[in-house]
Amino acid sequence: MLELALKGSKPYWLWIAGLIAVICTGAFFYADQLKYGLMVTGQSRDVSWGFYTAQMTYFVGVAAGGVMLVLPYYLHDYKRFGRITILGEFLAVAAIIMCLLYLLIHLGQPMRALNILFHPTLGSVLFWDGNVLFGYLVLNIIIGWNVLDAERNGISPPFWIKPLIYISIPMAFSIHTVTAFIYCGLPGRGFWLTAVLAPRFLASAFAAGPSLLILLCMFIRKMTKFDPGKEAIQTLATIVMYGLIANLFFLACEVFVVLYSGIPSHIAHIQYLYVGLHGHGVLVPWMWTSIFAMVAAIILLMIPSTRKNEITLLFACILVFIGTWIDKGLGMIAGGFVPSPLHHITEYIPSFHELIISAGVTAIGLLILTLLYKITICVKEYNQSGTI
Repeated sequence: MLELALKGSKPYWLWIAGLIAVICTGAFFYADQLKYGLMVTGQSRDVSWGFYTAQMTYFVGVAAGGVMLVLPYYLHDYKRFGRITILGEFLAVAAIIMCLLYLLIHLGQPMRALNILFHPTLGSVLFWDGNVLFGYLVLNIIIGWNVLDAERNGISPPFWIKPLIYISIPMAFSIHTVTAFIYCGLPGRGFWLTAVLAPRFLASAFAAGPSLLILLCMFIRKMTKFDPGKEAIQTLATIVMYGLIANLFFLACEVFVVLYSGIPSHIAHIQYLYVGLHGHGVLVPWMWTSIFAMVAAIILLMIPSTRKNEITLLFACILVFIGTWIDKGLGMIAGGFVPSPLHHITEYIPSFHELIISAGVTAIGLLILTLLYKITICVKEYNQSGTI
């Protein structure tokens, strides 16, 4: 089926060429980072995790959000998701590859990642995070490819695929749970030291992943002959709404506990993010933009008329993506490091190198997603019309 990715129109090849250009630019800047080290980034002694880690954390959630399709379709026989479940699985593949690449470029020397294999430490959460990410990636590749191949040939998937699907469901929850444990397992960081962090990560994942899939489905329906189905998109929109409500509820719970307890070291992080602290507040406008975007998205998704209107639904999904990215990306990382345990304020702003390298990694993910979706759509169009 790989040959299907080599067939496309002029806009398709222009898109591929553009992605390759961004990848090459990111590779050039990454070579510079390898030469000079992480000093070219905006990270420091006080803020040792930055934009790379934020991107990794967010796209783990995008990958985990695919379970919102797999679980209803395979466990509850929700047939409306039949056309798009494989799109969610391939979105998870691209997202996980980006996550692993973000982990590699965050290391000063990427070869150090081999220490996880050669010198495993079972007590390390990072060891388990790397294993569940890689395991979930392999499962989605095997499941997605075999299901698509069976669909192309008009036969049922192999019998051994079903157990792998059942295994992938708890794996989807585990990849983001273990990611949250990396943060909340650090007792010196008051902002992350909360038992509700993992549920909050999952809630935002169940909003961000399906919202991105809705945007992709709308784009696919406009640019190709394949229709993912309006009912499936509407069901996903409802899932996004509930996931986003849960995310804001968990955030409100954290704010209440922090402010009501009156622990200064915990209050300082919330103050820095939302009102500024000691004259420092570079993230304050971003965090309030995140709150506004998520609240506005909930309102648009709660009202049936705006949820069913494709223009307002498109706008709502963009707001979900922006709001959750700021909240779990910029806010979650910087909020945990600023102020430091010694109450020093060292603000973090991503450097130009970080942004360009991150753009290159994202372009790799988009290239993989484009090729997988091109193959998938060709198969589905063939099943509809009988010709490719």
